Amino acid sequence: MGGKNKQRTKGNVRPSSSGRAAELLAKERGTVPGFIGFGTSQSDLGYVPAVQGAEEIDSLVDADFRMVLRKLSKRDIITKLKAMQEFGTMCKEREAEVVKGVLPYWPRIYCKISLDHDRRVREATQQSFEQLILKVKKHLAPYLKSIMGYWLIAQCDTYSPAASAAKEAFEKAFPSSKQPEALAFCKDEILNVLQDHLLKETPDTLSDPQTVPEEEREAKFFRILTCSLLALKKLLSMLPKKEMHSLEEKLMSLLSQNKFWKYGKHSTPQVRSAFFELASAFCQFLPELVKAEAPRVCPAVLLSIDDSDAVVCPALWEAVLHAIATIEDCWSHVNARKGVLPKLWTVLREGGRGLATVIYPNILPFISKVPPGITEPKLEYFRTFFSSIIQGLSNERALASPSESSAIITTFMECLRFAILQKIDEDEQRQIHQMLIYDQLIPLTDAVLQEPRLQNGPLFYQIAETLSSWEAKAEVSSDDNTNEVFQKLLSNFWDRLLKMCILHVDKLEADEKTLFAISDMLEVLQNPKTATKPNNRKSLKVKFSDEDESERNTENGKITEVRSNSDSEIQADLQHSSILRKEPLENLVCNLAELSIVYVNEQKSEQHLKFLSALLNFFSSNRVFQVLLEQGSNAGCPPAESQEDMKVHNENPSVQFLYMNLITWLKEDWRKDMHFLVDILYSVLNCCNSDDERKVILDDLTKMDLKWIVFLQIIQKACSSTTKLSLISEWLKGDMLGERLVMLADDLCHLGLKPIATSPESSSSEKWTVLSLVLSQHIKNESLIGETYVERIIDKLQAALSKAKDLSEAGNTEPSVSFICDVASSFFSSVKGCLLMPSSEDLLLTIFQLCAQRQDATHLTVDLLVCKLKHTWISGVNSLVRHLRSMQNQSTFLHKSALWIKNQIQSSSLDVKSLQVLISAVSDLLSTLLEADRQSGCLVGAYVEHVMPNRTEWETLRESLSAEWMHKPLLEGRLSMNCEHLGSCVKLCGTTKLPGHLCTSALLSKMVLLVLENDMVKGNEDAEILVAELLYSLQWIEELENPPYLLLEYLHMLEEMHITYEKFSALSNTTNLQQTIFDRSEEHGRLWSLTMAKVIRGENAVSREMTKLFKTSEGFLPLTEGRLHTLQCLSPFLIEEEKRELVFHCVAKLMTCTQTELSSTDGAFGCLAILNSSLNDKSFGCDHLLPGVLKIIISWKNDNEDSFLFSCNLKETSAQLLGFNIEMIRYLPLLLKYSTAPLADNEWDFIMCSMLAWLETTSENYSLYHVPLVQIFACVSCDLASALSAYFEPAAPKTTENLPVNLVSEWKEFFSEGIHNLLLPLFVKVTGETKTAAEGSFQNSVLTSLGEALTYISKDQLLNHKLPAKFVAGQKTNLPDNLQTLLNTLSPLLLFWARSVQVSVYHMLSKLMPELPKFDDEDLKSYGDEEEELALSPPAALMSVLATQELLLENILECIPVGEFAVIQPLSDEFCLVLGYLLTWKLTLTFFKAASSQLRVLYSQYLRRTKSLNKLLYHLFRLMPENPVFSGLTSEVPNKDTKTFFTEELHLDVKGTGALSSQIPHLACSVYHITLKDLPAMVRLWWNSCEKRVFNVVDKFTSKYVSSVLSSQEISSVQTSTQLFNGMTVKARSAAREVIATYSVDDIFIELIIQLPSNYPLGSITVESGKRVGVAVQQWRNWMLQLSTYLTHQNGSIMEGLSLWKNNVDKRFEGIEDCMICFSVIHGSNYSLPKKACRTCKKKFHSACLYKWFTSSNKSTCPLCRETFF
Repeated sequence: MGGKNKQRTKGNVRPSSSGRAAELLAKERGTVPGFIGFGTSQSDLGYVPAVQGAEEIDSLVDADFRMVLRKLSKRDIITKLKAMQEFGTMCKEREAEVVKGVLPYWPRIYCKISLDHDRRVREATQQSFEQLILKVKKHLAPYLKSIMGYWLIAQCDTYSPAASAAKEAFEKAFPSSKQPEALAFCKDEILNVLQDHLLKETPDTLSDPQTVPEEEREAKFFRILTCSLLALKKLLSMLPKKEMHSLEEKLMSLLSQNKFWKYGKHSTPQVRSAFFELASAFCQFLPELVKAEAPRVCPAVLLSIDDSDAVVCPALWEAVLHAIATIEDCWSHVNARKGVLPKLWTVLREGGRGLATVIYPNILPFISKVPPGITEPKLEYFRTFFSSIIQGLSNERALASPSESSAIITTFMECLRFAILQKIDEDEQRQIHQMLIYDQLIPLTDAVLQEPRLQNGPLFYQIAETLSSWEAKAEVSSDDNTNEVFQKLLSNFWDRLLKMCILHVDKLEADEKTLFAISDMLEVLQNPKTATKPNNRKSLKVKFSDEDESERNTENGKITEVRSNSDSEIQADLQHSSILRKEPLENLVCNLAELSIVYVNEQKSEQHLKFLSALLNFFSSNRVFQVLLEQGSNAGCPPAESQEDMKVHNENPSVQFLYMNLITWLKEDWRKDMHFLVDILYSVLNCCNSDDERKVILDDLTKMDLKWIVFLQIIQKACSSTTKLSLISEWLKGDMLGERLVMLADDLCHLGLKPIATSPESSSSEKWTVLSLVLSQHIKNESLIGETYVERIIDKLQAALSKAKDLSEAGNTEPSVSFICDVASSFFSSVKGCLLMPSSEDLLLTIFQLCAQRQDATHLTVDLLVCKLKHTWISGVNSLVRHLRSMQNQSTFLHKSALWIKNQIQSSSLDVKSLQVLISAVSDLLSTLLEADRQSGCLVGAYVEHVMPNRTEWETLRESLSAEWMHKPLLEGRLSMNCEHLGSCVKLCGTTKLPGHLCTSALLSKMVLLVLENDMVKGNEDAEILVAELLYSLQWIEELENPPYLLLEYLHMLEEMHITYEKFSALSNTTNLQQTIFDRSEEHGRLWSLTMAKVIRGENAVSREMTKLFKTSEGFLPLTEGRLHTLQCLSPFLIEEEKRELVFHCVAKLMTCTQTELSSTDGAFGCLAILNSSLNDKSFGCDHLLPGVLKIIISWKNDNEDSFLFSCNLKETSAQLLGFNIEMIRYLPLLLKYSTAPLADNEWDFIMCSMLAWLETTSENYSLYHVPLVQIFACVSCDLASALSAYFEPAAPKTTENLPVNLVSEWKEFFSEGIHNLLLPLFVKVTGETKTAAEGSFQNSVLTSLGEALTYISKDQLLNHKLPAKFVAGQKTNLPDNLQTLLNTLSPLLLFWARSVQVSVYHMLSKLMPELPKFDDEDLKSYGDEEEELALSPPAALMSVLATQELLLENILECIPVGEFAVIQPLSDEFCLVLGYLLTWKLTLTFFKAASSQLRVLYSQYLRRTKSLNKLLYHLFRLMPENPVFSGLTSEVPNKDTKTFFTEELHLDVKGTGALSSQIPHLACSVYHITLKDLPAMVRLWWNSCEKRVFNVVDKFTSKYVSSVLSSQEISSVQTSTQLFNGMTVKARSAAREVIATYSVDDIFIELIIQLPSNYPLGSITVESGKRVGVAVQQWRNWMLQLSTYLTHQNGSIMEGLSLWKNNVDKRFEGIEDCMICFSVIHGSNYSLPKKACRTCKKKFHSACLYKWFTSSNKSTCPLCRETFF
């Protein structure tokens, strides 16, 4: 009704809504106008008067209710639904008085809306009505009569939820006892409504034909018809009996209407079903009325018997049975032979048309009521009847449904028994009996046997039941010969059954399914009670995983007990079964068995053998075996055993049959399926007389070479039945089988572990299954076989697994291990107490070890197998823990596994992967223990203790760690030592196995963290020790300069497995841990002190215990190495006051030191070390003390100069003395840095002279640099030189005014010279002798300090070097010898493997580069114009280095596409190569920039020829990042504030303090920036020659990041340029990126505007004309073209281009003519003037232009006059 799809009025943005319209109306008028109510019939419209005439009524209704009631009268379904829901809510929430006001109007609305077409509206109506009832309660009474009819209809609604809601409302209104009274009170009104609906209403009267579609009207009408019929039935069933009579008259009038009876034939099934239900109710509650209307009732019901609708059938057959039971003469009102029975036969022949389960249970009651007259002649009647049923059973629909076929068969058998019991003449009875057996029952049985879908049906059980009833009658003698009749009947049945069975069995191609069906039938006939009936639901049991083990293990026992009962019942039944059943059945079985054995012996028929097995399974009597023997001997079957054996067993036919036939069959190799033969064996055993006899038989079988599958099936069948188990239990426990199984286990294990498995997979799997079964299957808590044999088998398995660990990969061990795993798994999980055997624990340990080792170590490559192994040992451990808990025993598994783990982690034989696998396995083990032993936790605690090393073992593990770590902290001054390193000095670069300490600390930390996670307090002390050791390991790795990849992998593993300090601190308090580490630091020092510093840095606080150490001067005395290192590491974390106190103590101690105490830890060395550590960070108010310390040092020198290692050989020097000197040297730079008081002359002299003397010592002892302390001595000496150089380098007035007068000049003239004269040769010497990185790992630090000192060397000192001469043969050079020597010596060091060397060489050479071009400048004059396309190489030494680098770099980077960023790992070989390459180019570009314009042309020509620049540019676009943002800032769109590698200067520090990872990208960007700036024309040329993809990459990158920087630099250089042009002024506009040049000479005035492109300098620079005066247009164009050419093709700045252009114009005005080839005076590339003149036309040309003209035109004529040019 909302009209959602209609065009809306302009401006109306909301769709129409009936509800909103009603609301608006109420708002406008204040009240709702009168609304229309509906009466109980359509004729009475029941208008409610409008408001104006009925104010007193309307005022009773609340305004909100009025609104809702108004909405309920709308047509729109959604409006009605929402309104009804709202009504229900209001009834619930409003007060009772308000709700009562609605009652007068409710009946009319309810009667209308409860019949609504929409089911949701109907449901909501009933729910709201319930809320109304709950609120108004008894006040509804006056309105009941008008509502009740519709309410009853609503309770019979075809939509279940609506019907349920109506019933619930009815129950809320009336208790059960009052409901009949309420209906009786309104019965007349109800009947009126129902009669109206049944007789008067039509689809058009119930719905408005104009608004409701026809389909909807009809649906509503049929629904109301159905509901009305059902409502009438409900009324009849609920009314009290005394009220019935008063209704009879009205009901009579209803039944007299023809329209009513037509509903039985209505087209709608629901209406017909309701009609028949009502008919049943009439028969039930008003039988007299029905009898009176019998002529109408009987045809209406009985003649509809063939209705096949599923909705109608149940009600129809109920009505049929009620009718024939209620109306005695019902058959007189219908023609049964023509009208009823033919319809019945049709229904039966069609198998009930899919409704057999509904129809067939009614057939027996129906035929029992058919009068005798109709059934004559009986023989034909019954033949037709039963034949129809059998025909119906063959219907495909019936066959497909087990329930349908079961219903048909059950009905057949019931009716058969009924027919047999009919009392009639003897002759007729005999004929009928014969017909029923021969023509009906046996053919039906035959059909069922041949149809697999019917074989599991109820027929056999029904036959057995029927036979039992016949046998009971046959046994009881009676006067009327009934027993003889039934004996004859039974005889006929068995004869016919035998014949039928023989027909099926006596043929070679007998159907196997039919044979099995026969055996099943015979089994049922023998024991109907015990055979499992079909369609019984399985009893389901929910089992929880945490049930007790015993419950699980008894499950098999329970099953077997059930089976045993059934077996015993069989025996009982056999004894008590009547002779009438036993004899014919046994005859039948013997006949069939005899037939079968003939086919087996003569034709080798497999299906007959299986059939025989099935027969013997239930008929294992000696008579049957006797028959088989006789038949077998006739056939002449060869005996399987010797005559002696036969004699022993001669008396027992079953045993004879075994030896003569069964063993032969068992030995046949081609057989795959053996289970039926094993069944025959059990039948034989069943017939044996004693257990001993059975054991002898089975032992004989065991000795024979039978397949293992036979024994497997014998044992499996015994496990499923206690009866069978009792037959073979003696044999199972016996020695014969036990020994055979032990041999089997041995063979299997050896076979599986041979390099090539020889046994086929299937047979070995059967053998494994046998082992698994005998180990894991327990009956009544006893193993199947003897305990000793179980233990021996487990021993064999364990031994095999142990070998599997040691085998090479060639061994095909997986299948064997997998089988052992399966066997062990089932053994562990199912056998109670299995792990109390030592062999079981060994097996468990071996499986655990296999899991805890890396897969390639154990050669188990299949992940699935590893998972299986893991599952096995976890189930074993679970089982073990349960036993330990109950038995309180010690476990050898836990003890041995702990020792094995301890050995593994301490042996240093694990790599990271192996350790990870081990940790995972141990974690699983610990988790299992924690879960199983959660109460006490003692197992876990004991286990951790077993694995934990003791104090001595920890010390051994720590000592085994390489002492390589000391190098870094000693060099950085974090630790000071005055003794030689103790401990292993193994180099780590080649190691593939992790040190034991790392493995132990990682594994144990993981264990302890697991314990803490499970909230176990036990183990907290261990935890602190272990985490301390873990931190020690981590600190060791951190201190290594270049930790191998193995250790980085180890760190990654710790992170992945959450073995971290953070995890520990989250789980536990770390105070005790800090104390533990502090105590160890104080005791041992060294790495423990560094570990302590790391922990403090992490916690960001120093505990009070730690500060106690230095609270008093005695606190840290006497100083030991441990205390010294502790103080050194603590000093950064102390507050200023504490530091000051510490320094006071040190200075006081220094003042009292004697000569003997100078180099001892407790003397001057220790105090200086603490002082240096305290000063390292910053000054803290002790500046005045520092010069005093210097004075003390000078006094020591005066007293004992030998303690100062001046210019001496260090070979014999003690480590103590070296340590003391190192600390003194370290003190001096700190003094310079922090001392504020000026130093005296003698103090400066001491510092300077000492420095040079120490440097001389360094220089003389370079061969001892492998000794760590000598190396550190060399480093600190060079650092002192660097500090002094840095101090004097700026030489600012503020620095120099406090210095002595001649100090600065002395420094420059003597000391600085002295430093570099010592260090430069030393630098060359050391780099020359260390060729590889491995050799120089210790020298690297010396080279860094040396290089740092040499960066302060001045240009003059470089030029005046004292290096030995070094020249290269054939090297073309214009440089003087000393300069060439310097270049030849230093340039190759750009290829050195150490970054520090490369950077220091770069700094030295960069000072020389600007000096080199001038030597080529002088040589330039010698080049004449005759030489064409000249090229000049930059310094040859640099170019040869560059050539080498290019070759190496090509190999590394060629695989990476241009434009993709290649990440270079810091300090790798590639890093040094790329760094050297970029630094070489940086030097080349510096050299290039320093050259003059003419030289640049020659150099650029050389670079073009060698293609070096092209290679550089390609490499740069692999080395520059895609987003070159500086210092980690990320911004996609660069703005003015974004810092990039192009905007920020690169500072190359020798010591590499910056982030090394960004150094190569930054340097690459820097080189690209300089290249674009200084060689723009060459870059432009390269860019234009690139392929499209690279072209775009370069353009995009340059435009985005470089152009703006270069443009602004170019513009600002123009603005700040100091270059003055005579007659030309240059201005720049930065915003517009323009340069304006104005040139004026005499009357000529020219203005040129140079515009820079957005991708400058790649794009062409545009030159536009401004104002011009006095210049011809042609000339003007020429000049613009010239300027554009100069700016595009010359490698320089805009100012240089303008300068060149001005010279050109000036020459033009001086009278020099243009070259007529390039139209310019000055050549664009080599800047020469036109000199070559044509002898004919006298015009002059540039040499280069002519050369190009001649080569391109292939002519030698003048370009102008075309005469020959010579």
